[in-house]
Amino acid sequence: MINTKEVILKASQNLFARFGLKKTTVDEIAKLAHIGKGTIYHYFKTKEQIFAEIIDKESRYLREKIYEAIQQAKTPQEKFRAFVLTRMRFLKELANYYSALKDDYLRHYPFIEKARRESFQEELNLVKAILEEGIALKVFAVEDAGLTAFAIVTALKGLEYPWTVETSLSDIEKSVNSLINVLFKGIETR
Repeated sequence: MINTKEVILKASQNLFARFGLKKTTVDEIAKLAHIGKGTIYHYFKTKEQIFAEIIDKESRYLREKIYEAIQQAKTPQEKFRAFVLTRMRFLKELANYYSALKDDYLRHYPFIEKARRESFQEELNLVKAILEEGIALKVFAVEDAGLTAFAIVTALKGLEYPWTVETSLSDIEKSVNSLINVLFKGIETR
């Protein structure tokens, strides 16, 4: 049996990824989904509501992939590397979620601000937990795990655009390895 709501979401996801929320119309969604416009309004009141559901879906998918990668890692260092690489790899794929996190024109939508806050807080908590594990195992010498997590997550946010839009996946991996090397070993000579 065809799940009409999923068909609408899939068509919308493709259109939003290509053209953005602003330029995508409900008529285009209906055409790509091969359904009537009225059917869309049966499931969703607005295209913004569709976009919000896609953002939530992509966010959950990213979170699952990050947690899967971290669970496979054994050491805090491997967990941190898994977090950064998985996050950047899947942000590249999740165009709508990434757009929601970065595009200024979307700021006035309350669901976007909520997604941004939740994403930042969740990543902050995750990095802090990895740091605290490393501190407990005496592999990280960090005085304030919360402040260090904040600095790391904020730095990663700043690297999102150049890494996800302008850089190939193999170059991202090289850059992440260099960044992690600096983070773990510092910049001072010893």
